[in-house]
Amino acid sequence: MLHSLRRCLVLFFVTLAAALSAAEPPLRVGMELQFPPFEMRDEKGQPAGVSVDLAQALGAFLGRPVEIQNLPFDGLIPALKTGRIDLILSSMTATPERAASIDFSEPYLKNGLCLLVSAKSDVQSVADLDRAGRTVAVKKATTGHLYATQHCRQARVLVLDKETACVLEVAQGKADAFIYDQIGIYENWRRNKDSTRPLLQPFREESWAIGLRKGSDELRGKVNAFLASFRASGGFDRLAEKWLAEQKAEFQRRGIAFVF
Repeated sequence: MLHSLRRCLVLFFVTLAAALSAAEPPLRVGMELQFPPFEMRDEKGQPAGVSVDLAQALGAFLGRPVEIQNLPFDGLIPALKTGRIDLILSSMTATPERAASIDFSEPYLKNGLCLLVSAKSDVQSVADLDRAGRTVAVKKATTGHLYATQHCRQARVLVLDKETACVLEVAQGKADAFIYDQIGIYENWRRNKDSTRPLLQPFREESWAIGLRKGSDELRGKVNAFLASFRASGGFDRLAEKWLAEQKAEFQRRGIAFVF
């Protein structure tokens, strides 16, 4: 009896060890949890938002548990290149400059650069920014930062680490405008309606994609297959209904194409 019990226990642990060794490793997803409603924390401090739900759906598609790593936005690409994370899913625009060092999936969201301007400013479009005496706030390492550097040469370009700091500069009238993506501009205007104005019509269209290490062709193929399947099954529509219903209605009211 004892001998049989020992054999059963040995068989159990051998089977368990084999199962654990065969299990897929966690999918390590890098994102900066400071961009609601895409990347943020819920009331319990847990990762939440559009990108978190999308990452969990991707993990389920791949049969891998998901491990969210919260990193500064300008640290995401270095973390990917050094192998700390497997991919970037953090509202990242696919640009030629970034594509020189990492690969991208197919686009999953259409976006665009637009402006949050001070309520006291006379700025009506991006063309009003490139002149002496203007101050343009940008978040470091974003496409807004790159655009301002290239196209607002006569203005003072104020480069800050955090989105909230850029918004504060505009709300206090210290900066004429903040260059950022449409959803981000809308969200920050909604929280600062008395001191800011949103110019939501994009002056440059962009696309967000999932970032992957160079040479990760097999994973990239699986990610693209997931995105196609998720879209065909209405997954992006469900994300919009859950997280972006108010934004979608406001965009429609203003006659601006929505991001999904």
